[in-house]
Amino acid sequence: MNKEELKFGFIGCGKMASAIIKGLISSKFIKAENIIGSAISKEHAEQKEKSLGIKMLVDNIETAKQADIIFICVKPSQVRDVLFEINGTLSKEKLVVSIAAGVKIDVIEDIIHSVPVIRVMPNAGLLLSEGMCGVTKGTTATDEQMNFVVDLFSHLGKSLSVTEDMMDIVTAISGSGPAFFYKTIHEIALAGEKLGLDYEKSLLLAAQTAIGSAKIMMTSDLTPEELINNISTKGGCTEVGVSVMNEENTEKLFEEIIRKTKEKAEALGKWHK
Repeated sequence: MNKEELKFGFIGCGKMASAIIKGLISSKFIKAENIIGSAISKEHAEQKEKSLGIKMLVDNIETAKQADIIFICVKPSQVRDVLFEINGTLSKEKLVVSIAAGVKIDVIEDIIHSVPVIRVMPNAGLLLSEGMCGVTKGTTATDEQMNFVVDLFSHLGKSLSVTEDMMDIVTAISGSGPAFFYKTIHEIALAGEKLGLDYEKSLLLAAQTAIGSAKIMMTSDLTPEELINNISTKGGCTEVGVSVMNEENTEKLFEEIIRKTKEKAEALGKWHK
C-alpha cells in the first residue's frame, strides 16, 4: 500500500480521532492534504478544519466516497447507523478501520459484508504520540493491510497485532490502563502529602518516577523481577516497601482489576451485537 496515493477519511473527529490525525501529520506519515474528516455540524467542521489543517465535510457518505481508508471514530452506539449510512459507497478496494470500543468485527462485517475491516483499540497516550494500540484484522483484510495499519499506529506510539479474542484483555490493560496508572500515581502522591510533603511536589516525584521507570523497563534487557531486585538491596528501604506490596498481595489486586475490566469489555461487545 502506497500511502502517498491513499486518501484517509475520518468519520467522527473527536479527541481520539483528532489525536490520530495530528500525530500522523506531525510524524509526516500522512500529508494533511490526503486527509478528509466528517463532523456533525458546520460549526464543528470549521473548527476542526482550522485546528487540524485538513479538509472537513458535514457528510459521512461523501467522506467515505472520497477515502480509500475510512476510520470509524464515532461512539460505539453510533457505529451501526454510520455503517448503514455509508455502506453504498464501500467496496472491496476500500479499508474500514474501527476504533469503536467493544464493537466486534463480525458486527461490522454483518453490515458491510466483503469490505476489509481492521479493528484498533487505541488509548489516551495517542494525545502525546505515546499511545499503545492493539490491532486485529477481519476475515477479508489482507496481511498487507494489517501490516500497514500496525505501522500507521506505530507512528503514534507503539502497536501490536493480536487476535480478536485477545482484544478485551488489550482493552483492560492499555485501553483502560491509563486511568489505573493515574490513580496509582495520585495515591502515591497522596501518601507523600499525608506524611508531610506538599501534594504538588509529591505528584511530580511520583509521575516523573513513573515515566523514568517505564522508559527503563522498555529499553532494558532485564526482566521486571531483575529490575526490582537491582533497586531492592538487602535490608534497604526499597526492600521494605516491596515487602509491604507482597504482603498486601498487589499481584492479586491487579489481576482482579484487569479481570473485572476485561469482563466489562466482553459484556459491551455482546451488547453491541
